[in-house]
Amino acid sequence: MIFKIKICGLTSVDDALAAVDAGADAIGLNFYRGSKRCVNVDTARQIVDAVGERAACVGVFVNASESEIRSICEHVGLPCVQLHGNEPPELIQSLGSGYAIIRARRIDDRGTQAIRADLDECNAIAPLALAAVLVDAAAEGQFGGTGHTFDWQQLENYQAWTKEVPLILAGGLTSDNVAEAIRVVRPLAVDTASGVESAPGKKDAAKMRDFVAAAREAFAAV
Repeated sequence: MIFKIKICGLTSVDDALAAVDAGADAIGLNFYRGSKRCVNVDTARQIVDAVGERAACVGVFVNASESEIRSICEHVGLPCVQLHGNEPPELIQSLGSGYAIIRARRIDDRGTQAIRADLDECNAIAPLALAAVLVDAAAEGQFGGTGHTFDWQQLENYQAWTKEVPLILAGGLTSDNVAEAIRVVRPLAVDTASGVESAPGKKDAAKMRDFVAAAREAFAAV
């Protein structure tokens, strides 16, 4: 599973196709009921069918059970799972043989310390099970899609502690700041949700095009 630009929180076929037309090579479908971008499984299936092979489709879950994740992924046809809550590493171990797993972590006032410790624990319990770690901004009581950024300098030289696990950068990314974020962090990929919306859960085609163009230019430069 390799992608460079993911647009997350798609809730309709039209928006998903607009994201792919804009050049995104991955989309995220959010199944967390507490999110304004939550999508039901039938709509998600329609989105996956419409997108086909044009982009990677990622299921985003927050503290869901293994049985729920497997059921939704089977129904929708999702090969990749993003765990965006406080899931135990044992769940990664259980799911790792069947899905590409992205572990999302939020960076708070502890800096990267907690993320490093979590990755060490995950690698000890489920070595080589993670396809990537996604680093997002922290916001009290929220699990992403907040529009908040963080100090990207904290992720300079992240390869020293993520080791073999690639890094996906998220957190308040827009067409105005994604180039600088890529220049500073040099991640494998970038991920945006609120930064390309006209309203929560409703994507803006022009913003998506601008974001993808800015990100692609920045990736080419580094």
